[in-house]
Amino acid sequence: MAGKVKAEYKELVRASGVRMIDSGLTVATWGNISACDREEGLMYITPSGMNYHTLTDDDIVVFDLDGNHVEGDRRPSIELQLHRGMFNARPETTACIHTHPIFPTVFSSMGRDIPIDLHDEAAQALGGTVRCATYQLPGTQDLADAAIEAIGKDSNACLLRSHGAVCIGSDMDSAFKVATVLEMVSEIYWRILATGSEYQPISAENVAAMQEFVKTKYGQY
Repeated sequence: MAGKVKAEYKELVRASGVRMIDSGLTVATWGNISACDREEGLMYITPSGMNYHTLTDDDIVVFDLDGNHVEGDRRPSIELQLHRGMFNARPETTACIHTHPIFPTVFSSMGRDIPIDLHDEAAQALGGTVRCATYQLPGTQDLADAAIEAIGKDSNACLLRSHGAVCIGSDMDSAFKVATVLEMVSEIYWRILATGSEYQPISAENVAAMQEFVKTKYGQY
């Protein structure tokens, strides 16, 4: 039996769609966002091909984590299986954002990973190397499977070859932080490479120290 549908999750996903487009992380109606209510076992996802600024809470579509439709009259994002797969593969995650950002997409079109030993904030926010998945057609189970393999168990983001990026988090703000840091670090990496140089990597020891710092010392209690 499906869990209880909650209005606050619909509102969160709708508002996050506006946040994504206003942040420049995608254009037009592309990209998609979902949130997972772990207590009820339900996933809330944006509809396919609709203007983020004119969405209403009723446009958000609800599924359980087995992929069964629970509520909503709209056709869901074509990347439904990608979002569902991320939530099933990474149980600590409650938010998933698929973006079409400029600089990560440059690297995805090159089939090139983004290293986290490039910059302090990458080490803190991205979790592990941002790997580029093999190319798969949008909206397919093959794309979902490739993304899940690329993100693995350590990273908070992956690139979709010649397509965009996927970012996950323990909550929506965390997922947006990952998306924002990924865009910033990708631009830094691109600018370094544009000079004909290579970056000087942070040591593995210091990357680990930065990650521990974020977990235990950064922010408020």
